[in-house]
Amino acid sequence: MGFRMGIVGLPNVGKSTLFNALTKTAAAQAANFPFCTIEPNVGDVAVPDARLFKLAEIGKSKEIIPTRMTFVDIAGLVRGASKGEGLGNQFLANIREVDAIAHVLRCFEDDDVTHVEGKIDPVADAETIETELMIADMDSIEKRLANLTRKIRGGDKEAVEQDALLRRALTALEDGKPARTVDVAPDERKSWRMLQLLTSKPVLYVCNVEESAAADGNSQSARVAVMAAAQGAGHVVISAQIEEEISQLAADEAEMFLSEMGLEEPGLGRLIRAGYALLDLQTYFTVGPKEARAWTIPRGTMAPQAAGVIHGDFERGFIRAETVAYDDYIANGGEAGAKDAGKFRVEGKAYTVQDGDVLHFLFNA
Repeated sequence: MGFRMGIVGLPNVGKSTLFNALTKTAAAQAANFPFCTIEPNVGDVAVPDARLFKLAEIGKSKEIIPTRMTFVDIAGLVRGASKGEGLGNQFLANIREVDAIAHVLRCFEDDDVTHVEGKIDPVADAETIETELMIADMDSIEKRLANLTRKIRGGDKEAVEQDALLRRALTALEDGKPARTVDVAPDERKSWRMLQLLTSKPVLYVCNVEESAAADGNSQSARVAVMAAAQGAGHVVISAQIEEEISQLAADEAEMFLSEMGLEEPGLGRLIRAGYALLDLQTYFTVGPKEARAWTIPRGTMAPQAAGVIHGDFERGFIRAETVAYDDYIANGGEAGAKDAGKFRVEGKAYTVQDGDVLHFLFNA
């Protein structure tokens, strides 16, 4: 599985520039005026993982297939969006459909690029959007609670559960806290996700800084880091301008450019790793002469469910998983060497797949 990350923020903070760079397309028009992105642009990108190339080399794989991540560039939000200002209603509808939010914050000064609030204050910008999402959630919850009343009177157990969850979320929101701060028991998580509350989405703050601050950030991104830590959220520092320049270069030229800027890798890698951590995801691999392929699963996934990511029949007919840890596969030159070294394992239905596992599944058709 991959996941969908919505790129959100106030107008003119660099959302579309970042989206263009990450997806290496010109699908999103980057312009210096609000609402230049009217329809949500969607870009499907390969997840960079150096391990996959090493595995393919050892396995003599003809094809390399990385796992993928989807970015959704969503129209800029303004104060009052929860009441329909700007493109508010459309923004709110689009954000419900993503797994996580990459909240782009302007952490750079540039007199040539207007700011919708008239000043550079990324923490205030974050609070503006969070407030709008919280107001929208409260309005939605109050309407849904009213609609559940008749079902509850009729003894609908699902309605009773939804009512309890919605009231817990409403209590948090009325206390000025987003829905993601609500403690949800493991057996409630599926029902909780189905509520699709805007403020229940995990948030990653993306600090868009000037080129000179791309490596270490600046005073504004430092403020965002403090805010993110206090919320238990993630944050990354990226220069959308640099990412846009890199996207136009050949691989060797991009590597040289990054080195000159004091960066070890493009922002895409940092952003994806932060996104993986945010959603508690990990990668396992399948390797053979035909292809070497990466697969994304939630951390803690059992072997049958991991197999099901490849095909439902793999999960339904699961027999066992043959596995070699990534480091053992590399150190011993592949599966045969890992077997000789005693590093090849056979695991059953109770096995929890680990990040980097090289797996082969046996199943009944």
